[in-house]
Amino acid sequence: MFIEKSDKSNDIKEYWVFGYGSLIWKPPPVYEERISGFIKGYVRRFWQGSVDHRGTEENPGRVVTLIPIEEWKLHDHEDGITWGVAYRIHEKDVEDIKKYLDYREKNGYTIHYLDVFQSGHDEPVVKNAIVYIATTENESYIGPAPLDVIAQQIFRSVGPSGPNKEYLLNLTSALRFVAPDAYDGHLFDLEKRVLELES
Repeated sequence: MFIEKSDKSNDIKEYWVFGYGSLIWKPPPVYEERISGFIKGYVRRFWQGSVDHRGTEENPGRVVTLIPIEEWKLHDHEDGITWGVAYRIHEKDVEDIKKYLDYREKNGYTIHYLDVFQSGHDEPVVKNAIVYIATTENESYIGPAPLDVIAQQIFRSVGPSGPNKEYLLNLTSALRFVAPDAYDGHLFDLEKRVLELES
């Protein structure tokens, strides 16, 4: 989807993708601009199974998806926002990047459109950014579990893209870099538990 913007000289067509998981530290191959920001009304959870990147069919890993707060009454995330990174893709690269992301996110993720905000701005800085979300109806959805159980699964799982714990630790490190003031209790609690298992 293109987002139309205008300036004094000409019309500029823009295509934005918002990443809240591995896209934060492993961006699309090419992009024109990168901004930190957040979406509203969702929480990030390690509730999606991964058999193609961070696990296998026999031993699925866990990766993040977005869960609607109101649908799941997840009010432990008081501010109701999820921080990540939005990438602006040049018009000439849109088809290639879409094919790349459709393949990368093939294990249960579908395209949705959400506005991206930044602190201090009431209006979105990006409207209708594409966001890949694995809904609770997809076949690889695993769902909630006690944090110790999730941590154990992340700690032991390995897939074609590497250890599942690498995914978690890269995500927490990248999130602290792009949004130093952001707090994600689910994410950081899992990081603590996995590091304890590692030590």
